[in-house]
Amino acid sequence: MQTPSDATYDVGHPTPLRAVFLDRDGTLIANKHYLSNPDDIVVLPGVREALARLQTEGVKLFLFTNQSGVGRGLFTMADVEAVNRRMVEMLQLGVDLFAGICIAPESPQETPVYRKPSPRFIHEMLAIHSIAASTAWMVGDSPVDWEAGRNAGIQTAAIVLDPSLMSPGLSVASPLATSPDAVANRREELGVASYPSLLVWLDFVQKRTNE
Repeated sequence: MQTPSDATYDVGHPTPLRAVFLDRDGTLIANKHYLSNPDDIVVLPGVREALARLQTEGVKLFLFTNQSGVGRGLFTMADVEAVNRRMVEMLQLGVDLFAGICIAPESPQETPVYRKPSPRFIHEMLAIHSIAASTAWMVGDSPVDWEAGRNAGIQTAAIVLDPSLMSPGLSVASPLATSPDAVANRREELGVASYPSLLVWLDFVQKRTNE
């Protein structure tokens, strides 16, 4: 795994952290194929601690998730919202944890509106909350997350889960068709630094900001 300190990767710049746009599957919870059952949620290690710290420091948190299963007819928007509600309950950080939530239901074959890598949701939230792009991050495990962040002109980080931190029997690999090599190659092309968990990313960003 590429270390964040490697000079060939963009690790962001040490500005105050005011907003974080967060992917859901593979970043906050385990990435399960077309997740639609709240009982199947597994919160990833370090996520609650990281979100609690961000919340305490007044950082605006936004959930930004592609859910093409809706567009494909595999489940409904109500199913996605039920999963989101259960995730928030499990995190035990309050129902107002997220200042905004975007669920993009389009399938890849449909014209994208909010579907990542579209930066539309990010642009809208930055404008509504009067947040400078230089103080915001997009954090996720997929190339479309990183591309959305870059398209919005904000800082971007990749979550590449560390298998040693996972519960036995829980895979860190995405269940989708994109191969791990293709994902890694795209991350290298974009020059996005990777971190084994949301908490490790936050430690790194806060350390640089405080230096």
